[in-house]
Amino acid sequence: MRPLAGRVLAATALAALLVGCGGGGGNSAGHLASTPSSSAPPPSSAPPPAKSVAAVGRSVPVGLRIPAIGVDTPVLRLGLAADGTAQVPPVQAHDRAGWYRHSPTPGQKGPSVILGHVTVGAYGDGVFRHLKDLRRGERIEVRLENGTDALFAVTDVRTVAKADFPTKEVYGDVGRPELRLITCGGARTGDGYRDNVIVFAALTSARR
Repeated sequence: MRPLAGRVLAATALAALLVGCGGGGGNSAGHLASTPSSSAPPPSSAPPPAKSVAAVGRSVPVGLRIPAIGVDTPVLRLGLAADGTAQVPPVQAHDRAGWYRHSPTPGQKGPSVILGHVTVGAYGDGVFRHLKDLRRGERIEVRLENGTDALFAVTDVRTVAKADFPTKEVYGDVGRPELRLITCGGARTGDGYRDNVIVFAALTSARR
């Protein structure tokens, strides 16, 4: 896992950039604000499992399944582009989600971040088109490169104005393995969207 200072810097850089939601066929429809709203409530968390769930070793995610909303997608690796902007999944017919590689891998302690489009321009719906419909307790499965499935349960789903993006709550350190899924949502504004949809989830188990 990256040292704390490096992860904080990377999270701050990502949060200040344009993250595409594929609203108009381009790559810059979703703005993640660099500071959280002082009035935004913290995300609710599901009660911890009856027994502690151990973190899994570092392994890059290669697949994502969310049965409740019909998601079954390969996962790309995303970082920062040469111009300092955040990479996003390409806007194409076969839309895929992308893991932000400066965050922990899913199942490591801390918040692992996966981004996806809600729409992909002329191609229509994106891989995260139904993300807002997830409910607390529903299952998220992340397939890791080493053959492990990291299983998460949704603890909260929030739609927030991009101007009020809760940076610390999304990217800040936590004491257990957690997952963040992020896309755009709310009303359309030109080629983009007014809000972000954020799913918070916690690790429940891991299996091979």
